[in-house]
Amino acid sequence: METTPKKLTADQIDQFVQQGFVKIENAFPSDVAAEARAILWHDTGCNPHDPATWTQPVIRLGNYHQEPFRQAANTPVLHQAFNDLVGQDQWLPRTTLGTFPVRFPSAQDPADTGWHVDASFPGTEPENYLAWRINVKSRGRALLMLFLFSDVSEDDAPTRIKVSSHVEVACLLQPFGETGLSFMELATQLPTLKATPEVLATGPAGTVYLCHPFLVHAAQPHHGTSPRFLAQPPLHPRTELDPFAPGKTYNPVEKAIRLGLGLD
Repeated sequence: METTPKKLTADQIDQFVQQGFVKIENAFPSDVAAEARAILWHDTGCNPHDPATWTQPVIRLGNYHQEPFRQAANTPVLHQAFNDLVGQDQWLPRTTLGTFPVRFPSAQDPADTGWHVDASFPGTEPENYLAWRINVKSRGRALLMLFLFSDVSEDDAPTRIKVSSHVEVACLLQPFGETGLSFMELATQLPTLKATPEVLATGPAGTVYLCHPFLVHAAQPHHGTSPRFLAQPPLHPRTELDPFAPGKTYNPVEKAIRLGLGLD
């Protein structure tokens, strides 16, 4: 793994703005991923060597603050990429990695494979995530991140990504201003988006996909042989994004919103 961080290239930043994501290979060490998986396996209550114990299509595990998770989220490579996409030190370091939906090979329907955009701030029911909200400024969220803690092939339930969907989502959100839409309200509007290519978030353990917060994505059933371990935390902004502030230099997250609204 590289120890000296390199800036994202102009092509990578352009891909992020235009397509909504950039794939960072070797974002954290594979041995760190292995240490984290050992902790996660224990908490699933399943035996990694006995598929007969893998009785559910998905097991959701909570926040993890142990050292392997902290290390994975805070490599120099990732910190540099955060600076490139959100602005120098305009983001808050992760001390945990959010929830882990661990997906197992199964013929059962996991019942959670709908297209959606992750919400970023609470509504009137803070305890109900389906009522959380998203607004056109992406209040409360600078990035959606997909951390691969296991090798993920096309058969291993990789996250499905709708390329360039983030620019259309900006248009859907604009009429609703600061209030925005709830997770479910926005989800019901996503079928109106034009058809776009899909990309699968595959790669070896240690890969991270840095995604625009408006990117439409979905889970899928696991058709492979080895369980998939993935974290999907947000990157929180240090100060709120504002793609409408006059006289500022917009970061790539804001530029993508402006692109969707036809402002640039």
